Amino acid sequence: MAYLAKIYVTLKPSVSDPAGQTVLAALRRMGHDCAEDARIGKYLELRVGGDSADSAADSVDRMCRELLSNPVIEDYRFELLEIAAS
Repeated sequence: MAYLAKIYVTLKPSVSDPAGQTVLAALRRMGHDCAEDARIGKYLELRVGGDSADSAADSVDRMCRELLSNPVIEDYRFELLEIAAS
């Protein structure tokens, strides 16, 4: 089976986000006073294979822990979608 993993990596809430604060300040300068907070993160898409959704999810989780996120300062989450194999 083939799966599309949509991975979201974000800074932990306790970690300062200077890039997010820069975006927030720019939005407010542009008149978007309704913007209350901004956090910058990463979005990745990976195509992965696996015998089952559970095995594919285990692989993606391991990739996130070992390379795609920094567990000291970042959290991650992902969703897995079954796709047609090519």
